[in-house]
Amino acid sequence: MRRLIILGLLANGVYAGEVKVAVASNFVAPLNALAADFKAASGHSLQISNGATGKLFAQISNGAPFEVLLAADDETPTQLVEQQLAAKDTQFTYATGRLVLWSAAGNTPNEQTLKQSQFSKLAIANPKVAPYGRAAMEVFAAQGLSAALSPKLVYGENIAQTQQFVASGNAQYGLIAASLVMFDGKFKSGKGWLVPAQLHQPIKQDAVLLKAGQNNAAATAFLQYLKSPAAKKIMVQYGYQ
Repeated sequence: MRRLIILGLLANGVYAGEVKVAVASNFVAPLNALAADFKAASGHSLQISNGATGKLFAQISNGAPFEVLLAADDETPTQLVEQQLAAKDTQFTYATGRLVLWSAAGNTPNEQTLKQSQFSKLAIANPKVAPYGRAAMEVFAAQGLSAALSPKLVYGENIAQTQQFVASGNAQYGLIAASLVMFDGKFKSGKGWLVPAQLHQPIKQDAVLLKAGQNNAAATAFLQYLKSPAAKKIMVQYGYQ
């Protein structure tokens, strides 16, 4: 497969280049793995910047020279296309994320943990800018827990900071992206409960070619690579569907 990708790139006259990628915080670890595989296959390298999807949107709107956006939702890339800041017909869902209730230490959380609320602080990403934070709020609403849990919430600027709140002990639990703490179906650290997907809207994560990358053949090649079986295999290892 890798050899076929290389031959395809050479046949189209694509040479080693660099792609400026803006990525949602939940996808940093898999993107690092994907970047290494993509470079080995094509010679192209990625320059990675990460943050909450809403903040990346603001940076792009203000002229940040990113060439590809890997968002944590599907609405943000759509907005960028509508505002002519991204190339039409390049948007696609590269992954569907999973939410996990995670604890760095102590008892293993389960479906009763939120209902019993025997904790003082629960960390979630800021729902105003982070899709995983919005998904967490949907979980609370689905279980009728919004009012009861509201006083206990602490908000991370992005999903990575949310995990740090829990890892540092500033919150006993956090609703975070499974990719931050799981690999090959097992927890790398701490303990957790994989939240049933039916408790929130699907976390569809879309990619799009930004205006600044329209003339960068390496950016187009990277988006094509994300659709490959090799890329999908890596994403599945980090808990994405």
